[in-house]
Amino acid sequence: MTRFLLEIPHDSDKVACNRAIRIVLESGSHFLSNADWGCLDGDHRAIMVVDVESRQEAQAILPPALRTDARIVQLNKFAI
Repeated sequence: MTRFLLEIPHDSDKVACNRAIRIVLESGSHFLSNADWGCLDGDHRAIMVVDVESRQEAQAILPPALRTDARIVQLNKFAI
C-alpha cells in the first residue's frame, strides 16, 4: 500500500464551505466521512491520509465535483 495525503480546498464563504462539506459527507466514502477540516481555523479544506494501491485509487476516493481542485501527495518516510 502507498500512503497519500488528499486535500480538498474550497472557498471561504459560508455557501462554498457548506457545499463542500455536504458533497464530501454525501459521497458515501468511508475515507471522506472521516476527513479532517480546517474551516474553523480559517483553512478551508478537507484533509485526509489514505493507504491505497495507487494515485488513481486515491483520486477515485474524491467526489467528482471536487476532483479538479484537489491535491494528491504521495507520502514517504526517510531513514538515516
